[in-house]
Amino acid sequence: MKNILTIITLLPTLLCAQEWKAGDWPVLRHYDQQHLYQIALPLGGIGTGTVSLGGRGELRDWEIMNVPGKKYSTVTTGNNAPFFAIYTKPEKGEAQTTLLAGALYDQEYLHYEGRPVNHHGLPRFKNSSFDAAYPFGQVHLSDKGIPVEVTVKGFNPLVPGDAEASGIPIAVLCYEVTNTSQTPVDVSICGSIRNFIGKDGSKFVTDWKGDYIPVGCKDNRNIYKSAQGLQGIYFCSEGVEKTDPAYGNMTLVTNAPEGVTYRTSSKADDWSNGILGFWDDFSADGELTEMSKQYDADPMASLAVKKKLAPGETRSFTFFLTWNFPNRKAWSSSVIGNYYSQQYPDSWETARKIIPQMPELEKRTLEFVNSLLECSYPDVVKEAGLFNLATLRSQTVFRIPSGHLMGWEGVMDRFGSCMGSCTHVWNYETATAFLFGDLARTMRDVEFNYATKDNGLMNFRAALPLSEAAKGNSAAADGQMGCIMKFYRDWQLSGDSRFLKENWAQVKKVLSYAWTEHGWDDNQDGVMEGSQHNTMDVNYFGPNPQMGFWYLGALKAAEKMAHAMKDRAFEKKCRALFENGSEWLDNNLFNGEYYEHKITDPETFEFLDMNDPDTKIPDFQLGKGCLVDQLVGQYMAHICGLGYLAKKEHIRTTLKSIMRYNFKEDFSRHFNNMRSYVLGDEAGLLMASWPKGRLEVPFPYFAEVMTGFEYCAATGMIYEGMEEDALKCIRAIRDRHDGAKRNPFNETECGHHYARSMASWSAILAMSGYNYSAVDQSMRFTSRPGTYFWSNGSSWGTCTISHKDITVRVVKGSLKLSALTVGERTVRLKNFALSEKESQTVSLKK
Repeated sequence: MKNILTIITLLPTLLCAQEWKAGDWPVLRHYDQQHLYQIALPLGGIGTGTVSLGGRGELRDWEIMNVPGKKYSTVTTGNNAPFFAIYTKPEKGEAQTTLLAGALYDQEYLHYEGRPVNHHGLPRFKNSSFDAAYPFGQVHLSDKGIPVEVTVKGFNPLVPGDAEASGIPIAVLCYEVTNTSQTPVDVSICGSIRNFIGKDGSKFVTDWKGDYIPVGCKDNRNIYKSAQGLQGIYFCSEGVEKTDPAYGNMTLVTNAPEGVTYRTSSKADDWSNGILGFWDDFSADGELTEMSKQYDADPMASLAVKKKLAPGETRSFTFFLTWNFPNRKAWSSSVIGNYYSQQYPDSWETARKIIPQMPELEKRTLEFVNSLLECSYPDVVKEAGLFNLATLRSQTVFRIPSGHLMGWEGVMDRFGSCMGSCTHVWNYETATAFLFGDLARTMRDVEFNYATKDNGLMNFRAALPLSEAAKGNSAAADGQMGCIMKFYRDWQLSGDSRFLKENWAQVKKVLSYAWTEHGWDDNQDGVMEGSQHNTMDVNYFGPNPQMGFWYLGALKAAEKMAHAMKDRAFEKKCRALFENGSEWLDNNLFNGEYYEHKITDPETFEFLDMNDPDTKIPDFQLGKGCLVDQLVGQYMAHICGLGYLAKKEHIRTTLKSIMRYNFKEDFSRHFNNMRSYVLGDEAGLLMASWPKGRLEVPFPYFAEVMTGFEYCAATGMIYEGMEEDALKCIRAIRDRHDGAKRNPFNETECGHHYARSMASWSAILAMSGYNYSAVDQSMRFTSRPGTYFWSNGSSWGTCTISHKDITVRVVKGSLKLSALTVGERTVRLKNFALSEKESQTVSLKK
C-alpha cells in the first residue's frame, strides 16, 4: 500500500479555544468487573454513525462508515486496532506503558494463533468498572502496580428538542488521571489509529487459515494540523473511490494547550513492526517522534498529551474524534447521502466548530439527564427509557440529505436488518416523537406523502430514494392504522394546524383504504375481517385484537382530526364505525380473560369452527392464544390521550391475564423453536401462550420474548394501576441486559439496537400520567406527589406535584397552557406562558 504522509500547520484564524475537560457526571447504573464483557456505549450523533466505548475502556464497534460493525471489526484488528495507552513515570521509579483498558476474561484466552482479541499483546489494568447514565459513560481503571487511577469518560451531546445539537459526528473522550502515589508522576495519554478509511468490513478476502481479512484502504494519508488551540491528526485517502461508502475523512484532536506530540506514521508493518515502532517510541519518555522516512512507513498515526501530576492531583486529558463519510447507500443500490455530511463536510472543520461549543453542549446534555434522574420514577424505568435512546444514535437510524429520518428495524453484525422504516415496528416506539418531534414528523411525511399510493395503500417499507418509496404493493394493517394514530399524536404535540391541513387528504385516503373491496373492513362495520399482514410477518385471517385495537384507535384519532378540519361527514362515519367495532370486539373477542382471534377461511372469509377437530386451520395464526401485545392499539390510545377503545374492565382483566399466562420467572425448561432472546434462569414475558390449547402451527414468534412487546404490555399495566407487575416485567428486561450477558445499550430483536425497544420511553409517560396537547394548550399529570419529566418534542422540563399545588418548570423551549389537569382536578389558566428556565406554581385547591 502506498501512503503519502504530509505535515500541515494551519495558523490560528480565531482566538484559541480554552482547554475543556468533562465535568461531574451522574451515575444511574454501576457495573462491576464481572459485568463489563458486552458493554458498548455508542458515541456519535443521530444519523452520524458511532464508535462505542467498551465496558473496560476499549474503543469497539467502529460504525462511522455507513454500515454496522458488530462482532466483526470494520477497521484494523488485533494489536493494530485503534487504542489509547498511558505512560507513567514516577519521579523515583520506572516508567510503564499500559493499554487504557481492563483485564481480559478467561473466555478470551483461547485462539489457534495466540491472537484471541484486539490488543491481546498490550499490558492492561487489572481492575475495571463502568458507570453510566446515557449518554454519559465512565470506565474506572486501577492497578496496584501502576501509580495512577484513570476514569475514561465518554459522551456526545444529546439535547431533546434539538436534533442539530444531537446530530453531531463527534465522540468525546476525557481521561481523568489521579496520581495515587506519594511522589510526582509524569503522565502521558496517547491515542493511536491506523488509517482504515476504505476498510468498512463489506470488502474482504480470506487468508490461508480461512479468516476474513478486511480490505479497501489505498493511498491513505495522515496529516498533522494545528489551529485555534487545537492539535490533531487528519485522516484521509487519495486512493479510495470518492463514491465508496467507506470514503471520507476523520480527525483525532486535542485542545490541550501544551505537552502535545504526534507522529503521522510508524515503521512498515512487516511482522507487526508498526505497533512495535510506536510502543518503543512512546514508552521511552511518553512523547512521540515524527517519522523522518516516508517511503517505508505504516499509516498508524498517534497523538499524545503529557502532563506532570503532583501527589494526589487529578488532571484531565481530553480528545475528540470527528468524522465525515458522506456516501450512504442504506438499503438503496445507489448513494443516498447523509444529512450530517451537509452540515459537517469536513471532520477537521467540525472539530474547529464544535469543540469551542462543548462546554455548553455538555451543560445542556447534563440538564436533560439530571432532570430525568431527579424525577420520582423507579431507577429501572429511568434506565430503560434513557439507555434505549442509544438506538437513535446507532446505525439503525440515519438521515438522508433532505433531513428525513429513516430507519432499519435494527442492524445485524455487518448489515442493516429489514429495510424501509417499517411502520409496524416503528409504531411501538415513542422516544422520537416526545424528544425530537421535528424528526418524527419527517417520518410521517415519508409514510403519508411518499410511501402511500393513490388508492391509499401505504407501503409499510419505504424504498429509497424517496421517489421510489411507493413502489410495490406491501400494505400492513397494523402499520397503516398505527401511522394514523402517530399522525394524530404528532399533531397534538406540535399544535401545528398546517401540518394537519396539508396532510388531511392523505390521512383520509390511508384510513379509507381499509374500506376498499376485499380490504380489511370492506363491509365497513368497524371490524377488520380480511387478510391482515402484521408485525408477526404473517397474515391473520379474521377479527383479532392486535389489528382490531389499532383500527379502533385509528378511527378515534381520525374522528378527532376530522372534527378539527370541520369534515363532518367523515367525522360521523369514523365515530359510527368506532362505536360499532368497539362493541363487537367486546362482545365477540373477549373470552372472559382476554381478547382472542376468530379465524376465518382465507378464501371465503367465513368463520371457522375451532372446536371441530376436522376443521383445517390456516398456518401461522393466533386463534385462542393470549397475545402479549393484543392491546397495542389501546397502549397508543392512552399515549395519545384518546381514552379507552373498549370496556375498561376488559382491558384491565386482559392485562392481568397476559401477566398470568405469559410471564415466566425461569426459562430453563422453556422450549423455543425460533430465536432465543431469553435463556436459562432469566425471566420475561412470552409473545403468546395458549391456556386453552395451542394451535399446531402458530404464528412464527410465539415462543420468543422481545423487549419492545414487553414494554408495550408493561406500559399498559401502568395505565391500569398494575405498577408492581409492570415493574416486574421491566426489571426482567434490564436484568437480562446486565453487561455480562448482553449490552445495556443494545436491546435486540431482529437485529441490534432494535427500533421497537424505544417503546421503553412509554413507561415514563405512563408513570407520570403525562399527556399534552398543543392544539388546546392542555397538559395532564398523575395526582401522585412527586417530580416528573415532561417533553413534547420541542420543549421539555419537569413538574413537581404536591397535594396542594403543582410547579411546572421549563428547561428548554417554551410552554403555553390554558388548562392543567392533575388526576381528576382540572385548573383553568389565564396568561400561563413560560419561557426557558422559568417556572410557575399553580394551586390545586378548590
